[in-house]
Amino acid sequence: MEATGTAPDIRIHKNAEEVARAAANCFVDSALSSISALGRFSVVLAGGSTPRRTYELLATEEHRNRIPWPKVHIFFGDERCVPPTDAASNYRMADEAMISRLPIPAQNVHRMAGEGDAVANASLYQSDLQTFFDEAPWPRFDLVLLGMGDDGHTASLFPGTRALSERDAWVIANWVEKLNAYRITLTPPAINHAANVLFLVTGAGKTKSLLQVLRGARDPKRLPAQLIRPKDGSVIWLVDKTAAGDL
Repeated sequence: MEATGTAPDIRIHKNAEEVARAAANCFVDSALSSISALGRFSVVLAGGSTPRRTYELLATEEHRNRIPWPKVHIFFGDERCVPPTDAASNYRMADEAMISRLPIPAQNVHRMAGEGDAVANASLYQSDLQTFFDEAPWPRFDLVLLGMGDDGHTASLFPGTRALSERDAWVIANWVEKLNAYRITLTPPAINHAANVLFLVTGAGKTKSLLQVLRGARDPKRLPAQLIRPKDGSVIWLVDKTAAGDL
């Protein structure tokens, strides 16, 4: 069954830098709220180029001292099947931009392994999540950060792929034909059980797909980002004026 969710909150900012700053503030607010209520903060990081500036900002003096980082647990929404030292690794990007520059305990960084067998790595990551969430039916992340590709994909949920119809697994090795490669990714229901989801979308390349995802006919097999509709949580879209040009 698809999540029904509430309508998205769309916030348009003048440029990519303002989107990154808004995302950093949302991250801090969510962290402080979760730590106050639960004693910890579980956040899923997005890969790709768009969120990097947000991570860099979180590691600056402006933001780093606002959060008790030893209470933060870092997870990943997806990963390429490469070692963590590879330039294409989502972990490497996040580590360089933020993780290595903050006092986050090593055991609080839950890396999604990309090296080795993709199916086995997906299973191992689901086991890690199940342990962290005390064998709950589904994970309840406090915040999930997501980007969106020009084709409407998010995380590694690509158009027409098997992961889009997954209903039971939390993590899956998703074969992406156009990339001729596996990607390891959280599944739609795993994301949709989060308390808060934050999309970051910038640039002219996203204008058409953003309009289709947010205002077009529902066609999640073609536009996977439409699948992200939290069952009992919020979804916020932080977009710049260029990406929002057709809205």
